[in-house]
Amino acid sequence: MKDELFKRECGVPMTKEAVRLLALERLALDKAQRFVDVGAGTGSISLEAALRYPDLDVIAIERNVDALDLIANNSQRFGCGNLRILAGTAPMALNERVDAVFIGGSGGMLRELIDWALERLTPDGRLVMSFILLENLSQTLAYLQQCSVVDLDCCEIQVNTLTPLGQGHYFKPNNFSYLISCRKEKGCA
Repeated sequence: MKDELFKRECGVPMTKEAVRLLALERLALDKAQRFVDVGAGTGSISLEAALRYPDLDVIAIERNVDALDLIANNSQRFGCGNLRILAGTAPMALNERVDAVFIGGSGGMLRELIDWALERLTPDGRLVMSFILLENLSQTLAYLQQCSVVDLDCCEIQVNTLTPLGQGHYFKPNNFSYLISCRKEKGCA
C-alpha cells in the first residue's frame, strides 16, 4: 500500500512503504493465525497485514492516544474487521500465543519487549523489529545473540524518492532504517 493511503497526523510515526513491505515479507504471515504489532503508530503494519490476510487475527498495541485514534480511523476506512487495538504499553498482559511479532516502537524497553515477544511466540514464530537509531540496533543484535532464536538477520534500508525541485527532480533521501528478523527456536515452549 502506498503511504499516502494512510491517514496521518504530525508526531505519530509510520513504518514507510519499503520497510513495511520487507517487514511483512519477513513476518511470513501467510502461515500465521495471530500477529501482534507493538508500537503500532499509525497502524500501517497492522492494517496492511489485516488487509492482506483477512483470516489473520491482528493485534495492534499502542500507548499514544493520538495514534490510537489514527489506527481506529484507518481501520474503519479500510474495513479491517480482523484488527484489534489494545491501548497501553507493552510489555503487557496478553494470554494468547502468537505466530509473529513486529516491534516498531520500544519506548526504551528493548530487552523487556524481546523477552515478552519470545514468551508469547509459538515455537518457530517470527520476530521482526525496525529501528532508526544505531544504539537500538546494536543493543538488539547483542541481546538476541543470547536468546533462543535462529535465522537472525539484519539489513539496512535506505530509500530515496524522486521529488520535484524547481524545473527538475532529485532523489530525496529518507531516514536509514534497520530491520532485524529471527525465529524462535522450535524446541522452546
